[in-house]
Amino acid sequence: MTIISEPFSLEHVDINSDNFGDDGFLRAGLKLNHLRMIVAIEDSGQISAAAEVLNISQPAASRMLSDMESIVKTSLYERVARGVVLTTFGEALARRARKILLELREASREIGELKSGKGGSVFIGAVTAPAMSLVVPAINTVRKTFPGIEVNIQVETSNVLARELLAARHDFIISRIPDDLNPRLFEVREIGVEKACLIVRSRHPLLKKKVPSTLSEIKDYDWVFQPPGTLLRRTIEDIFLSRAVRLPENIVNTSSLLLTCAIICETDAIAPVAIDVAQFLASQSSNASDVRILPIDFEINVKPYSLITVRERALPPSARLLYDLILEESIRQAEGSVG
Repeated sequence: MTIISEPFSLEHVDINSDNFGDDGFLRAGLKLNHLRMIVAIEDSGQISAAAEVLNISQPAASRMLSDMESIVKTSLYERVARGVVLTTFGEALARRARKILLELREASREIGELKSGKGGSVFIGAVTAPAMSLVVPAINTVRKTFPGIEVNIQVETSNVLARELLAARHDFIISRIPDDLNPRLFEVREIGVEKACLIVRSRHPLLKKKVPSTLSEIKDYDWVFQPPGTLLRRTIEDIFLSRAVRLPENIVNTSSLLLTCAIICETDAIAPVAIDVAQFLASQSSNASDVRILPIDFEINVKPYSLITVRERALPPSARLLYDLILEESIRQAEGSVG
């Protein structure tokens, strides 16, 4: 994925063509589906995948790309071993196209909100801990006060959420900025620190101990981890390394909380999860949540998370409402923990 901190403008391209006038592309036949196509190509890197997104055949998608290149009078993509990549001109057009499509979506939402007076849709992403502790209470408040608002939530890792936000698939996220993305692209407000713990099934042999378990005692058990490179996984690995304890060897990697619980409940495996999640699971009475928090002699503190928006991208009214409610809830919880 190519991120350019200073916007690249098609107006800066030195091409002798009338198509680079104020409405040259429109007069030359550029259509909304062309914009959807170039964005889909950038997202997928595959003509076949882009065709599927637009619900057209692959030959029709290829013809559409050819039409676009005729309209802009330059190449927009190049074929590579595993698909296609956009040229500099293609990237510039895709970036502008994404903004245009976003504005059209926002226009539709705003008109819908104006018609209903209090409706609309909100698209947010969150890592697991604040999704449980902050988003759920805010949604409950919204549903009581503004029942017409539709809330769409994606719970994922920070790496995924930040890119989804840049791609205009979310209004805002509760997450961290990945190390490989330019922080100047975002507006960030830190709202909490995630604490994690280890979970095991209720019949786990380590729960019979009268004292907390040590790293040396738990290293030889099976483990269920998030995929390599994720923040919670790196935090646990750093704890092992800092205490010169060998890392666990028998590992299942999954980002699915449901699958994690299924493995935990059926084996003696150990898994790290956010404390909010563990407390929720342990409080349930079903067989599917036969989960307990394992007492340990060390703390698992994960990097703080923040409310994150894209710089200079205004939130629509319904999204601003939920953003403010989540911020208020984070302040209330912080004050309660201090008290």
